[in-house]
Amino acid sequence: MIADVSSPARLTAGLDAQGYLADEGVSTAAYLALTMGRPLFCEGDAGVGKTALAGALAGVLDAPLIRLQCYEGLDAAQALYDWDFPRQLLHLRAAEAAGVADADRLEAELYDRRFLIARPLLRALEESTRTRPAVLLVDEVDRADDEFEAFLLEVLSDFTITVPELGTIRAERPPVVVVTSNRTREVHDALKRRCLYHWLEHPDLEREVAIIRRRLPQATATLAEAVARVARAARAEDLLKPPGIAESLDWTEALLALGADGLGDADLDRACASLGAFLKYREDQERVAGRIAEWAVAG
Repeated sequence: MIADVSSPARLTAGLDAQGYLADEGVSTAAYLALTMGRPLFCEGDAGVGKTALAGALAGVLDAPLIRLQCYEGLDAAQALYDWDFPRQLLHLRAAEAAGVADADRLEAELYDRRFLIARPLLRALEESTRTRPAVLLVDEVDRADDEFEAFLLEVLSDFTITVPELGTIRAERPPVVVVTSNRTREVHDALKRRCLYHWLEHPDLEREVAIIRRRLPQATATLAEAVARVARAARAEDLLKPPGIAESLDWTEALLALGADGLGDADLDRACASLGAFLKYREDQERVAGRIAEWAVAG
């Protein structure tokens, strides 16, 4: 069932029902993207909830979530479509065995829609209907090459894809598009101009505690607040990889598995032993380990 998204406040409530606790800025940006039919470009540190926002929007809209994970070397064919050559070959052999000799007919059959493998961009266009748009997540676009970025801009401009053998495929209704970037490189202005832009900050202490308790209801308020305080303090340090919300959740889950109910002296050994769920570099772990008890109280 599609939730009411007629205002930022109602969208906030819809996202909340999906387990995503959005602040006013995120809800407003997402509401405007839905209302104006524009892609939403979300930038921010890793682990602040950019990817999760797309999933939550799909839940709110009762829509399919189609994810295009970007990486270096990604090209148009991997994002758009490909022909199913093994099936085409089987069809060709079957036709030859049946005595079909009409070359034009065989060629037309080989390039029929049933032999086309839709990749994420084509799927998003085909699965967006007038009554229910698909949600297309273009994740970590900053990892893709400049050439792919230019190609993506072209697709997002008119939401049409041309398959030479079949013609032009146009979305009945443009999909809802969320583009994310961790800012490992600067994305070109042309793509950003096509989108509405929002920078996602790390949550404040109160909201991070709420997120932890929402996702891990077995966590006590004491444990959730202690983890959030340590996370907040760690982000203020010059770490190689500051922890995001995802790492706070992972660490809380690890602490629960070890039977910890806080981050005081009694649980300090377990907290240090489980830091691999929270910090991904040895240098960061060594820097934080000695200050966990202090930060958990004073954060």
